[in-house]
Amino acid sequence: MIKSMTAYGRTEHSGDWGEASCEIRTVNHRYLEMSLRLPEELRFLEQKIREQVSNKLKRGKVDCNIRFAQTDSSKGALPVNQELLAKVIETAEETNSKLKIAAPINPLELLRWPGVLDKDVPDPEEIGAPLLELINQTLESVIDTRQREGDKIKTMVLDRCSTTKEIVSNVRELMPNILENLREKLLQRAQELSNEFNNDRLEQELLLLTQKMDVAEEMDRLDAHIDEVSRVLEQKGPVGRRLDFLMQEMNRESNTLGSKSAHLDTTNSSVDLKVLIEQMREQIQNIE
Repeated sequence: MIKSMTAYGRTEHSGDWGEASCEIRTVNHRYLEMSLRLPEELRFLEQKIREQVSNKLKRGKVDCNIRFAQTDSSKGALPVNQELLAKVIETAEETNSKLKIAAPINPLELLRWPGVLDKDVPDPEEIGAPLLELINQTLESVIDTRQREGDKIKTMVLDRCSTTKEIVSNVRELMPNILENLREKLLQRAQELSNEFNNDRLEQELLLLTQKMDVAEEMDRLDAHIDEVSRVLEQKGPVGRRLDFLMQEMNRESNTLGSKSAHLDTTNSSVDLKVLIEQMREQIQNIE
């Protein structure tokens, strides 16, 4: 099933252990690049979270932000680390004494100092399972969004493939008449330039010229690439890179069609093909 790389999911959960929320944003990227932000007290879960995300998402830039607030079991006064607080105040007063203009010590800034307010370390057994389940629920929401967006991209690409097939078929039908008309024009021009010429030599030159302008092989390869795109879109797993490679090959064939063009119809067809391929390529770059 085709999946987009652009999605967003957010989930919240609370229990006796506290409250937590998980927010995941994903955008397109060549590989899987993960940015994880979580509180220090949850750092013991970092490796498991990374494994959980990499098992679900195979490609894209992933921003995962986890917030956690532990249930406050204290009653009355806040749990202050008095020993650390005394050292911080002492150091602040010594620094103040060395300044020409002393600044008053802000008590709120002191309380913000890391470690001044004692916090209970979360029990990994109690909090690990619900937090990992929270992340899993968020990932499922992200994957669901990716699949819906992927379905839209798939429909768009298949529509463009159908139009591309029609253009290729039309060029294939036009080519015999285009090449025959070109041959007649060149033969007429040669007769106008000289009444004495070698017919065999002229026929050989005309044959070489029409072979150079024949695009049957390009049309065959375009048909094959279009069929392959349709087949890949039905596959499971990440297929974005293969589809992007197929777009490069299709663009190369359409460029060759334009360079060999000897008629306005084939020139316009080449331009139309390149527009369609570019439209598909822009969307395919967002496929996982």
